[in-house]
Amino acid sequence: MTADIKVSGVNIKMKIETFLFWSFFVFTTISFAQEQTNKNASTDSTAKHIFCYTNPITRDTSIAMRDHCIIKVGKMWYCTGTSLPVWTGPNPGVKLLVSDDLIHWKFHSWLIDASELPPDCPYNGRFWAPEIHYIQNKYWLTVNSGKVTEDDPKGMKTHSIWLFSSDEVTGPYKLVNGPLTPQYNNDATLFEDEDGKTYLYCSGNGLFRAEIDLSTGKLIGSIQKFLDKKSPGNPDWVVGGIEGPFVVKREGTYFMFFSSWTRGYEVGLLKSKSPLGPWEFASREPIFGTRKKGYRPELAIEGGYADLKFYDSEDPYCETGHNALFEGPDGKLWSSCHYIMYDKRPYPYCPDLQPWEKTPQLGIEPVHYKDGMFYINKPTWTEQCVEY
Repeated sequence: MTADIKVSGVNIKMKIETFLFWSFFVFTTISFAQEQTNKNASTDSTAKHIFCYTNPITRDTSIAMRDHCIIKVGKMWYCTGTSLPVWTGPNPGVKLLVSDDLIHWKFHSWLIDASELPPDCPYNGRFWAPEIHYIQNKYWLTVNSGKVTEDDPKGMKTHSIWLFSSDEVTGPYKLVNGPLTPQYNNDATLFEDEDGKTYLYCSGNGLFRAEIDLSTGKLIGSIQKFLDKKSPGNPDWVVGGIEGPFVVKREGTYFMFFSSWTRGYEVGLLKSKSPLGPWEFASREPIFGTRKKGYRPELAIEGGYADLKFYDSEDPYCETGHNALFEGPDGKLWSSCHYIMYDKRPYPYCPDLQPWEKTPQLGIEPVHYKDGMFYINKPTWTEQCVEY
């Protein structure tokens, strides 16, 4: 009996030792394999990433804006735009938002705080469509505004373009010059060409262009209008108005994105072989946007295009426009603009708008380039994922 117990004890001990040995071996092998996998993933340039988003990106009344313009600096994205209120009078200034993932945005600061401007400030009206561009190792802020007076509480009689600069994207920004043009102009944007020359584009009852000396903020030559909403040969969807130019260059061709509010809010595309034109339609149809026949009918009646024939687009928006381009998570071009929910949207969309849905919110979409043409898919409202 004693011998059997002793032998059995030896067997049990051997089994335990064997089990521990193989357990350690398996654990070590798995750990080594996982370490190699992680190492390979960190060094393999072909490793895949997935970026998922759902428009509208922001859903917060406190950071609601129109005319969003995003710039990426390092690993952060910064966004500015037209602060609310937009139509009723002067607004509180130029707001800056920040995000480290392009999804979660928060208020950073006021680049221009209207409450801190002196009473005689010539640009204390409605701050519309500000943009930030990084050119010649500085950040340049274009702001569209005018002076509020007793007989002009919105400052629209002197509404034009003002140029500011800073060494940091977050400011402080110092006034360089303004107003840059002698007449009403709005929606200013900047473009630096490969030869170092910089150009100013803007709207204001049409689209305008001029070369600009950034160091002084003065135009080289006069501002020239090159496209009117009723220019001969225009497609009918621009007759209501054109605004919001934004210029990029690809393969020797200059492309100008712009918006029209004729049928809701749609984005068009022009092209040219010179930054000063002549410009022509790269597409006779919009490359992006939403169309809603019942949206703002009073503008259609006033503009004389109420009988324009078109079908509503299949999305829950009444506006997806005034776009600007920026570097997205995949290092490629993306488009940003304001998305506004349509209060007459049909089933299956809920017709009762939540508070944030009554204000303009940020929306983004990837931009595609193929065979000498830019494309943007239709506005989305469900989860989208991009692999890169």
